[in-house]
Amino acid sequence: MVLTPEKLFPFKLDPFQLEAIEALNQGNSVIVCAPTGSGKTLVGEYAIHRALHENKRVFYTTPLKALSNQKLRDFRDIFGHEKVGLLTGDTSVNRDAPILVMTTEIFRNMLYGTTMGEVGQAVQDLQTVVLDECHYMNDRQRGTVWEESIIYCPQGIQLVGLSATVANGDQLTDWIAQIHGPSQLIYSDFRPVPLTIHFATGKGVFPLLNENKTALHNRLKRHRKPPRRQKGQKKKPATATMAFIVAQLQQKDMLPAIFFIFSRKGCDKAVQTIDHLSLVTPAEANVLKQRIDNFLAANPEAARAGQVEPLYRGIAAHHAGLLPAWKSLVEELFQAGLIKVVFATETLAAGINMPARTTVISSLSKRTDSGHRLLRASEFLQMAGRAGRRGMDFEGHVVTVETPFEGAQEAGYLALATPDPLVSQFTPSYGMVLNLLQTHSLDETRDLVERSFGQYLSTLHLAPQQQAIDDVERNIELIREQLATVDDAMVAEYGKLKERLREERRLLKILDKQAMDTLSGDLLTAVNFTVAGTVLSLKGKHIKVHNPIPAVLVTKILGPGKVTYLACLTADNHWVMTTASDVFGLYEKYERIAEVDTLVPPTELPLRAGSKLAGDEGTAPVATKIPTSLPTLDELAPEVKEQRDRMQTVADKLETHPLNEFGKPKALLKKRQRLQTLEKELQDRQEKYQRYASRYWEEFLNLMAILETFGGLEHNQPSKFGQMAAAFRGENELWLALALDSGEFDHLEPHQFAAACAAIVTEITRPDTWTHYRTSNPVTEALEGLRSIRRKIFQQQRRYQVALPVALEWNLIALVEAWALETDWNELCKNTSLDEGDVVRILRRTLDILSQIHHIPFLPASVKSTARQAAYLINRFPVNEAASGATNAPDPELAGDNKDGDPIPTEEE
Repeated sequence: MVLTPEKLFPFKLDPFQLEAIEALNQGNSVIVCAPTGSGKTLVGEYAIHRALHENKRVFYTTPLKALSNQKLRDFRDIFGHEKVGLLTGDTSVNRDAPILVMTTEIFRNMLYGTTMGEVGQAVQDLQTVVLDECHYMNDRQRGTVWEESIIYCPQGIQLVGLSATVANGDQLTDWIAQIHGPSQLIYSDFRPVPLTIHFATGKGVFPLLNENKTALHNRLKRHRKPPRRQKGQKKKPATATMAFIVAQLQQKDMLPAIFFIFSRKGCDKAVQTIDHLSLVTPAEANVLKQRIDNFLAANPEAARAGQVEPLYRGIAAHHAGLLPAWKSLVEELFQAGLIKVVFATETLAAGINMPARTTVISSLSKRTDSGHRLLRASEFLQMAGRAGRRGMDFEGHVVTVETPFEGAQEAGYLALATPDPLVSQFTPSYGMVLNLLQTHSLDETRDLVERSFGQYLSTLHLAPQQQAIDDVERNIELIREQLATVDDAMVAEYGKLKERLREERRLLKILDKQAMDTLSGDLLTAVNFTVAGTVLSLKGKHIKVHNPIPAVLVTKILGPGKVTYLACLTADNHWVMTTASDVFGLYEKYERIAEVDTLVPPTELPLRAGSKLAGDEGTAPVATKIPTSLPTLDELAPEVKEQRDRMQTVADKLETHPLNEFGKPKALLKKRQRLQTLEKELQDRQEKYQRYASRYWEEFLNLMAILETFGGLEHNQPSKFGQMAAAFRGENELWLALALDSGEFDHLEPHQFAAACAAIVTEITRPDTWTHYRTSNPVTEALEGLRSIRRKIFQQQRRYQVALPVALEWNLIALVEAWALETDWNELCKNTSLDEGDVVRILRRTLDILSQIHHIPFLPASVKSTARQAAYLINRFPVNEAASGATNAPDPELAGDNKDGDPIPTEEE
C-alpha cells in the first residue's frame, strides 16, 4: 500500500508541508524553516508514519528533556504506547521501540563510537533522524552538539531539520548537502494564525504598526518614553503595570497570555502583584482545584511557596528556579486552557508546546554576560511566535511594553526586523578528540572536524580574501611573463647598483655638509662686523651651488623681524639678496672694493634670501674687480671630491649596464620590485587565510597537545587513561578523568563521594549564593588534593589558549552531601539561597556523573560500587521524576546530556 499524506492527515496540508513530504519521498533530507506554530512538526510525524510503514526506525531529537517528555506523551497518543521510547541522560523508556525520542546529546553520543562511513549497532534500521528546534545550533554552549550529530550521522540516514525561520537556511541546507547527502530547503513565512503587534503604555494597549504593517503607527511616531526614575525620586514613571496590562487583556478578550520576563524574581513578583485577580470561570476553578489538589496529594514537597493560591485562580510562573514537577504541572494546566496568565522566562520559548492567544514581552532588552543589550530579532520572533493557537484563534497578539529604557521606536524596530542568521558554535572538546581518535585516523579526524558548519561559513566569509589571493597570484604571473626574457640576476645586479648610487649620494651630502660646517666656523658672528666692499663667497641654504660664488658685500638691510639681509654683487655681475648663513667665506686679504659705495641695490630686487637680479652697465666695472681665483670646495675639502668621484663611478656603471639593452632599466627594476612586494603580500595573505581557515583543526591539535601532556594520547591514539577520559560526557572530560583517577575520592563514603563528584561538575556563576550546610572534612581534603592537578590543567589550557571550564565548587556541594544523608527536601531548600530548580539541577548533574562512572573503563571496582551507592542515595523525589515505565535510575550508557536548563544559575535575579 502506498503511503500518501491524504490517508494520514484528515485535513488539508499547507504547501510547504506537501513540498517537504515530497522531498522526503524522493530520498532527500529536508530543512524546514517556518514560523513557530506553522505545523513543522507534521513533517516529522510523516517521517515517523513512513518509517513504521516500511518497518524502519525513527529517532526524534529535541534540545530539552522537558520537550522530549512532551513528545513522548504526544507520540504515544498518536502512534501507540508500545511503539514509542524515550532516552535522556536520566531516563530510559522502551529503548528498542521503533520511535525513539531523545535529547540531541544522546544521539551525538551514540555516533561517537561509529567509524566514519559505517552504520553502527545503535543506528541499525534507522531511516530518519528528526532534529527538532534545529536553530539551537545558535546556542553558545550547546550548539556544537547539532553540528556533530549532522557530521557523524551515516549518509544513508535521512535528516529532517525543523527550525524557526532563520536568515541563512539556504546556507545550512547547502552545508548538509555537502557533508551528508542530497538536501532540500523548505521555507515558509506563512503563519496559519496571523499576528497583530501591540504597544502597551500607562494609558492602554494600542496598535504598534500601521495597517500595512510596514512602519510605526502614526499615533506612536511622536510618542516619547516616560522619563527614567531619578535617584531620590519617590514617584515612579507612568508605565504600564502588570495588573493594568492583565486587566486590559482580559477586557479585550486576549487571554490566555504568556508574559515573558527576563528574571526569575520578576516572574515570582509578577504573580504576587495580580494575586487578587481571578481569571477563571467557576467551572474552570473547580477543575483546577481538583487537578492541583491531586498533584499536591501525590507530591506534597513540590508546592511552590506563594504560588499555590494564584494557581487556583489561573495565574502561574514558569522558570528554571521551579521544581521540574511543578513546571510540568503548570505546562499541563496551561495546555488544558485552565491557566490564563503565565509569567515566564525566555526558556519557555525554546520549544515547549505552550501556545497562547497573546504573548507579552515585558522588556525589549536583557542583561547578558557582555552587558545590557536590545533583544535580537530571532529572540523577539521566538517569543512572539508563541502567540496564536492554531484552530482556536483567528489571530494572535504580541504586546510590547513601554519602559523608561525602550519605547515605540525600539518595539517597531524589532517587530519589523528580519530573522538573524544561524552561526556556528562548533568547538572541539577533549571528549571529541579522544572519541574520534579511537575510531579514526588523524587524516579522517581532520576531515570530520573540517566538515563543520563553522568551517563552511568560514569558507564563505573568506571568499573576498581568497579572491584577493587569486588577484595577487595573477599579477605575479603577469609580471613574471613580462620579465621572462630578462635574466633575473642582471636585474638584481642593476638594482644593487641603484641602491649603491643612492647610498653614495647620501654620503656625499653628509660630507658636503660637514665640510661646510668646518669651513664656515664663526662666520655668522664675523659677518656682523663685515663692512661694505668686503670680498666674500656665497654657498648655503639659499645659494645652492657646489663651489662657492665670489661676490662683494654692497650693503646690509634690516628687514622684517629684525633679520639682516646682505645685498651682494657677484663676479658674474648679478645682484644677490642673502643672509649671513649663506656666507661661505670672508677674504680680508683682499683690499676693500671702495667702488661699492656708489652702488645702490635696485628696488626690483626682492627683500628675500636667495632672490637674484642681473646687474647693469653701472655694476659691471665693480664686478670685474671681484677676485675669481678663490679656493674651491674640492680644494678646501678633498674628501668631498673623492666621494663625488666614487659616486660618478657607480653612475657610469649604470649607464653602461647590459640591462640597458632590454629597454628602460628603471621600468624593469620597478617591475622586479613590484614582483617582490607582491610575493611578500601573497605569503602574508596565505598565512592569514590558512590560520583562520584551519582554526578548528588548530584548536583540535591544541587539545591533542594537552592530552599528550597528561598521558591521554600516545602516538595519536588514546592510552588507557585516554580511553577512560573518552568515556566521560561533560564540559571537560580530561578534568573529570584526572579527578576520578587521582585516588583522592577512593576512600570517601557514598554521601561524601556524591558531594566530591558534585564539586567537579558544578559551576556557580553568581557570587551571592550560600548554604548553611558545611562540607565535611574528608570531602574538603579530597578536593584540596585536586588543587595541583587543576592548576596544571589551567596552565596548559592558558598555554594553548583553551577556555574549557575546570569546575571545582567548594561550598554548595554541602547540599548534595546533606541530601544524600536523607535531609528533608523542604529543610534542604530553607538552608540555601538557591531556587529549588537550581538545587535539583545540581543534584541531577551529580547523579549524571555518578551514573557514568559505572561504565568508565579502568576505574577500580570499589569506586564504581561507591558511585552506585551514592547515586541510589540522591535519586529520589524531586530529583527522580522518571516517566511512567522508566527505569528508577539513570542509564549510565546514556548519561552525559544533563543540560535540562542553563548553567547554574543563569537567569538574573
